[in-house]
Amino acid sequence: MTITYKCHSCGSAMEFDGPTQTLKCDHCGFGISVEEYERLYDNEGETKENQSDDNNVKIYHCQSCGAELITDEFTSATICGFCGNPSLVEDRLSGDFSPSLVIPFKIDKENAKNIYQKWIKKGPLTPRTLFSKSTIEKITGLYAPFWLYDYEASDYMEAAATRTRMERHGDYEYIYTDHYAIYRDVKADFVQIPADASEKMPDDAMDKLEPFDYQEMTDFKMPYLSGFLSEKYNFTSEEMEQRTRARANQYITDITRGTINGYSTVNILKNEVSANNTHYDYALFPVWMLNYKFNGKDYQFMLNGQTGKIVADRPISMKRAFAWFGIITTGAFIITLIGGLFIS
Repeated sequence: MTITYKCHSCGSAMEFDGPTQTLKCDHCGFGISVEEYERLYDNEGETKENQSDDNNVKIYHCQSCGAELITDEFTSATICGFCGNPSLVEDRLSGDFSPSLVIPFKIDKENAKNIYQKWIKKGPLTPRTLFSKSTIEKITGLYAPFWLYDYEASDYMEAAATRTRMERHGDYEYIYTDHYAIYRDVKADFVQIPADASEKMPDDAMDKLEPFDYQEMTDFKMPYLSGFLSEKYNFTSEEMEQRTRARANQYITDITRGTINGYSTVNILKNEVSANNTHYDYALFPVWMLNYKFNGKDYQFMLNGQTGKIVADRPISMKRAFAWFGIITTGAFIITLIGGLFIS
């Protein structure tokens, strides 16, 4: 089934607005908080039944214009290509697929486009196609699925260290090397280590988009997704746990090693780490994405929809590179020529 949140003032579809943190109607300007909407109009979004389930493709009907919405098996929120109104695919957000937490979008589309335009202007060799309005309009807000894990971690570390000191006696300098046996037994709790659970999102880029501000994380409510795309997880919590366990092991190792200071040399002899997963949550985090192709190669611009942090690939236009080289060469030639005239 699909759900569309209708404005109770004019009947138009409402979308979640990041800057005001409300469900907002672009038609009449009516706005209401997610909590207030659910309290007053709980489950009043209109729904219709799923129409098909062939080859992992599902077809739904737009609640505003009646057009068919075609989604894959992992899409949980979509936007009608005919009328532009948002729809939530309810069965992708319920049961085992129901998120516990969400960080709402804070940056709206206009701000995301402005951030992108400032970014491309910083690259003098950026291809002109990336400046086009048709490219900029393709930027898309997406809630990415994450698993958040809690760990109780410990590290027992043994090290051999030395400290060198110099003493002068009369005309002689003496260098002493003191040797130390070091033992550390450190315990720490790590809360909500994130792991991107989408097959479509590149792990290295998603890691670089961190950190998200968990202080703005809230209990999941479906209206937060209205107006944005969303994916349900491709990988279960069990499949992703090994990745975050490795991060927890590295965190506790870095903390323990950081307690060994003030020595000339340190040689780690033993490092026994363990991390016990105590809890996990399913959460959705906000990301603005823009995919583009240049000279047959795919590039991606990603923007943290909460903090504004950018992770992106910037292609280089060889035509612009040659043009800039020509300008610089010509300028250098003119300066040299003028300098020669003054000397003569």
